Amino acid sequence: MSVSALFLRADRAEHRLCLIANAAARRRALRALFRTVSRWGDGVFWYLLMASMPLWLGRAAGARAALHMLAVGAVGLVLYKLLKRTLVRERPFIGLIGIECAMPPLDRYSFPSGHTLHAVAFTVLAVGYVPWLAWLLVPFAVLVAASRVVLGLHYPSDVVVGALLGAALAAASNALVS
Repeated sequence: MSVSALFLRADRAEHRLCLIANAAARRRALRALFRTVSRWGDGVFWYLLMASMPLWLGRAAGARAALHMLAVGAVGLVLYKLLKRTLVRERPFIGLIGIECAMPPLDRYSFPSGHTLHAVAFTVLAVGYVPWLAWLLVPFAVLVAASRVVLGLHYPSDVVVGALLGAALAAASNALVS
């Protein structure tokens, strides 16, 4: 079975979940919340987190943590862009009836979710350095992932695979750094 046929089958299977999640975007307050979370997940939140690492860990250790996160972010960027260009899964608002695009996408294809990949990778890394940040970072990462489906930009499987890739990148980089 070809990749496009596999995605077509998955798209049909996920249609109902996409409709349910996307319905939240029709409520003004929820749409605004998820658009804001998604925009912050574009990078602003993570760059601020990296810049704040010296505050939590001291100058040298904080700089190392920030560089670690930056390196993983760069690898994640290359990985998800390569996968998107290779696998070319259209976004739900393009391929599914009834899905509203509630925010302009940053690129054309949906698989995997780069926002989720980075949210999970940065959360795992940052919490490894500053464990008490989990109370803020874990819910934010979950909201970033949810926002991508609610806004009609990703299928749930895009987000799941993005999360798995992010966790794997963080774990592999931690193994290399340790």
